[in-house]
Amino acid sequence: MASNTHDAGHDAAHGAADAAHHAADAAHGSGGMPQLDFSTYGNQIFWLVVTLVAIYFILSRIALPRIAAVLAERQGTITNDLSAAEDLKAKATEAENAYNKALADARAEAQRIAADARAEIQAELDEAIAKADAEIAAKAAESEKAIADIKAGALDAVKVVANDTAAELVTALGGQVDADAIATSVADRMKG
Repeated sequence: MASNTHDAGHDAAHGAADAAHHAADAAHGSGGMPQLDFSTYGNQIFWLVVTLVAIYFILSRIALPRIAAVLAERQGTITNDLSAAEDLKAKATEAENAYNKALADARAEAQRIAADARAEIQAELDEAIAKADAEIAAKAAESEKAIADIKAGALDAVKVVANDTAAELVTALGGQVDADAIATSVADRMKG
């Protein structure tokens, strides 16, 4: 009998626990998601609005100003970099123009130096040619004088030889030698 009492008490406690469990299930709906329970929609909407307002204020007061500052800083950096790039481009253009001018000046200077060298060489060449021409003319005059002297000496020697030969021939042929007549006769023959 004591065991029946114990079983009855146990069944009663168990029944009370089942009833409490069923009541909790009824309070939470049919075991589905609490967000879909129509009885809590007002409360859910209130906390949704509170959460959205809190997120809005956090974003607008803290996050968005920081993001805007970062964006403004990036935009400033980009603008500065672009202006620096433009400055560098202008400097590069100036350097290229200076290089081209220096190259043109160097070419002009090289051409001027080459022209000066050609003119100097031509002047030296003209001077050497004039000197050589003068030396050749002097040697030609000396040669002509020497040839004239040799020719005159040869003519005198031919006259002497012709006079001597004519005198010997006249003597060998048995004639009388007239030196003036032989000299006149040789002179006439040599003239042509």
